Amino acid sequence: MSIISIGVSGLTAAQIALSTSSSNTTNAYTAGYTLQVANFSESTSGSGVQIASVDRQYNQFVTSQLNGSISTESALSTYQTEVDQIDSLLADGDASLDTLMQGFFSSIQTLTSDASDTAAREEVVGAAQTLTSQFTQLGSYLDDMASDVNSQIGDQVTQVNDLTEQIAGLNKKISLSDALGSTSNALLDQRDLLVSQLSELVDVDVTTQSNGSYNVALSNGLALVSGNDSFDLQTAVSASDPTQTAVTYVDAAGHTTVLDDSTFEGGSLGGLMDFRDTSLNDAQNQLGILAVSLTQAFNSLQASGIDLNGDTGSAFFSVDDPSIYGNTKNTGDATLSATFTDDVSALSATDYTVKYSDTDGYTVTRNDTGASVTSTYDANNDSLTFAGMNVAISGTADNGDSFLVLPTRNAASSFSTLTGDGSLIAAGTSTGSSDNSNALAMLNLQTDSIVGGSKTLSQTYSALVSDVGSTASRVAGQLETQSGLTEQLTSLQQSESGVNLDEEAANLIVYQQYYQACAKVVEVGTSLLDTLLDIN
Repeated sequence: MSIISIGVSGLTAAQIALSTSSSNTTNAYTAGYTLQVANFSESTSGSGVQIASVDRQYNQFVTSQLNGSISTESALSTYQTEVDQIDSLLADGDASLDTLMQGFFSSIQTLTSDASDTAAREEVVGAAQTLTSQFTQLGSYLDDMASDVNSQIGDQVTQVNDLTEQIAGLNKKISLSDALGSTSNALLDQRDLLVSQLSELVDVDVTTQSNGSYNVALSNGLALVSGNDSFDLQTAVSASDPTQTAVTYVDAAGHTTVLDDSTFEGGSLGGLMDFRDTSLNDAQNQLGILAVSLTQAFNSLQASGIDLNGDTGSAFFSVDDPSIYGNTKNTGDATLSATFTDDVSALSATDYTVKYSDTDGYTVTRNDTGASVTSTYDANNDSLTFAGMNVAISGTADNGDSFLVLPTRNAASSFSTLTGDGSLIAAGTSTGSSDNSNALAMLNLQTDSIVGGSKTLSQTYSALVSDVGSTASRVAGQLETQSGLTEQLTSLQQSESGVNLDEEAANLIVYQQYYQACAKVVEVGTSLLDTLLDIN
């Protein structure tokens, strides 16, 4: 190879190196951009130089660790955003349920001083209406949160499908590029950025095929992306609980599989599901059991007393009966309906599943612990009694049929005062207008352990506030720790794959001088050639 050809090879290599360094410099703040390095090698012809490749400074292990951390952080951040709303809602001291319950019992205490005082009776009614109104507002707010979470889950699923479709499209372009003997670093960067964005939504496992394509799978191994194909997630009404949205997976044959919520442990989708299934459901059930317990206990005393008109007391508070939903996959025609029994102490702030089998008949389990619950089946009335509820059964269940029982989840939003007439308060147990014996029993409900037979109303509400506050603090602490880990991994990833402007500035100077030196080689070669041609 002539000296001119050698110089030209250097000029070509210098141009590529300058272009590479320029690209690094101009993309220093481009999201997802990975540092590129021009690798020099001796020319295959034996003289001169060539650029063997322009490679990305990419570490798959660090990137996988970072994506996993991003997924966990996103789940915690989403959970914290949601649970902080409940924490703020319950922490309002002036309008807290505990304050209003104290106000209600304070009005009853005033009534005990003179049961014939109509003003005192109206005060009790007013305090009761204020209390039930606050219960309704809190319950409705939580119901709206549940609806909003379901809506967010749908939006997140749409985003997941959009990202996986784009990743599959890039897989196709990248594998084609590899087949042609060249690799587009820009396409690789775009794909890795999409995977990072996907990790914010769901926790995924990524593996690389021999042709450079990514396989992206959920934690349970189901593929979201396999080569050039992507597989959709969908949302549907839960078969067991129509108040909740379930996520389903659609395979290549079009078959749909319902995914357990535990499939999504990370990402904002996992955070939403975790919040819905724990803190939100618990808060709804805890508020609900307060409403049900007060309703049952107070109405029981009303029924045993005499009002100002000399009549037996009527129900003062009202709350919806337990909700029961038959699984949509049931094959029998049985339907279940429930009412609360007088045994208010047997109630628990949890959901239950009733199952039927040909061998065991109807069995009951707690959904929060999975523990079996003692139940009594009455064949004469075709009814089932458990946990402070009487469940009437109509129709015939088939083997494997199941039913979801929600005793208290919807109770708070339905809590109401049935009368605005203070004379209907059954303050006594005789026809005497000044008899306050039953009012004293009503006042004792404030300190009696009427919730689950172990806690007072105030203790139950305080425990709810404490549990939510503790959860909010715990998640905030975990989020802070996880954010620190994500920051460390980001720094590590950037130290390897990020652009250092100082280094690139130095590289530009070096490659410029290199270009000038190669140009000098060409100049010298040309001068020598001219000299030789001028020799006679």
